[in-house]
Amino acid sequence: MLKTYRGSCHCGAVQFEAELDLTQSTYRCNCSICRRTRFWPAVAREEGFRLLAGEGELTRYLFNTRKNEHYFCKHCGVRAFGIGTETPIGKMYGVNLGCIDELDDEALSRLPITYVDGRADCWGSAPAFCSHL
Repeated sequence: MLKTYRGSCHCGAVQFEAELDLTQSTYRCNCSICRRTRFWPAVAREEGFRLLAGEGELTRYLFNTRKNEHYFCKHCGVRAFGIGTETPIGKMYGVNLGCIDELDDEALSRLPITYVDGRADCWGSAPAFCSHL
């Protein structure tokens, strides 16, 4: 069931609203950027994401295939969301669950997680080791 959540980067310069169904899987990936930033997204469809403040405070980073857009706050460095441009559902937003204040540790501990092997470009498979993700 979709529910609207509000979130922000650490300093509050970037604020967003996202419609998420947290009964559906969230994702942990071992690719080079997700592993380094500990990014933990839930998926919002394009029409279910709204940037409320801070568009000018974001830095966009593209790497490798340039398919995905990674956004970081210029001030605190937090990656509040990213945009997947070539996914099975089309354009989507990966919303960093750590940036949603109303999700406490207990709520986060109950979320379903799918582990994906982005490092090997095998998005439909879990990596051999994933407990550290």
